[in-house]
Amino acid sequence: MKNYLILLCFILISFTFTSCDDGDDNNDPVIPTIQAPDTYSFERNGESTISYSGQTTRLEQADELYAALNSAESTASALELMFNGSDGSSAGFANDLLNGTSKIIGSKTASSTLAGSATTKARFGDYITDFASNVAPNWNMDASAGMPGSITSPDGSSTYQINALGQELDQLFFKGLIGAFTLDQIVNNYIHPNQLDSGTRIDDNDNGVLSGDKPYTDMEHKWDEGFGYLYGQEGDLDDVGATLGSAPAGSGNLLMKYFKKVNAEGGYEPGIGQTVYDAFIMGRTAIVNGDYALRDAQADIIQVELSKVVGYYAIHYLNDYLAKVEAGNIAKAHHSLSEAYGFILSLQFTNNGNDEPYMSKGDVEYFLDTYFADFHNINPVYITAQGQGMVDVIKAAYGNTLMID
Repeated sequence: MKNYLILLCFILISFTFTSCDDGDDNNDPVIPTIQAPDTYSFERNGESTISYSGQTTRLEQADELYAALNSAESTASALELMFNGSDGSSAGFANDLLNGTSKIIGSKTASSTLAGSATTKARFGDYITDFASNVAPNWNMDASAGMPGSITSPDGSSTYQINALGQELDQLFFKGLIGAFTLDQIVNNYIHPNQLDSGTRIDDNDNGVLSGDKPYTDMEHKWDEGFGYLYGQEGDLDDVGATLGSAPAGSGNLLMKYFKKVNAEGGYEPGIGQTVYDAFIMGRTAIVNGDYALRDAQADIIQVELSKVVGYYAIHYLNDYLAKVEAGNIAKAHHSLSEAYGFILSLQFTNNGNDEPYMSKGDVEYFLDTYFADFHNINPVYITAQGQGMVDVIKAAYGNTLMID
């Protein structure tokens, strides 16, 4: 019996020293590796847990609204109905599948907890009123300084309808909507802890509590909804998932359209598409595994990268405006400046990864209302002045991370 006890003590001592030796060989903690799928594909019990149909509906509504803002037949009431719905229900669309839902563009415009603003949303209502009251009735009139109507490029290839200030309102509206609607809902709402961790969502996700009779948890669904505001019109994930990162299709008229342009060969930042897609996949994988630090790190990547799209194209269209003026193409100059104006409006909805916009709402409104209100009397120095012109101001706001001249 004595010999047995001695042997047992020897074994225990040996095991103790062996364990210490293993730790000394590698002082780094052993962190389990989370393996993400190659595409945005997630299942529970053999059933897909991905759902963002509401986002697809709103993006399709936006396409119809864009067409209506390019028609002389559109009335203020019709446009308002498409934007804000009626009695909490979507209405006014030619595609009846888009009517009678709780999905309404206006309810998700400038509405996040971080960047929401009733005064900014009111701008979109003002654009609708101005368009229907002044632009549509003068559709075929020749515009002049202080008078709405149409303006045509020198070669006759392009005609644009402008208001009395020389602004093309559909461009102000939709380039502004890129930030106030799609970007804001992604970076300041659905992939943010304010939404993901609301109520009991952390405990529910940890314990596999599903959302009603759905196959997903609330947290999984909220992340998917953020994904949907970018990829919601890209088609069936089973068919196109493998190329969503390398070659986003650019569907629709909002953020995805310009995301594709930035990513494309010859674009400002080829590879941004894969970076964002991979971050969406890893963030969703982190949620499945209950790793919220990893989830939030992926959200930071998405916030920064998608916010760059707005910065790139605000500068792009300011430069394009200058080029068109120099070429004597005043019609296209007004068109480009209108697009620039909308992207500048969108800057207040960017997120630098620390829950701050690259340009504040106050600064955005100051620049737009002080220097860019009257397109007929724009002083180019507002754009080109070294260190103080709008191009340099935007570059500086992004910490000179934008790869654009």
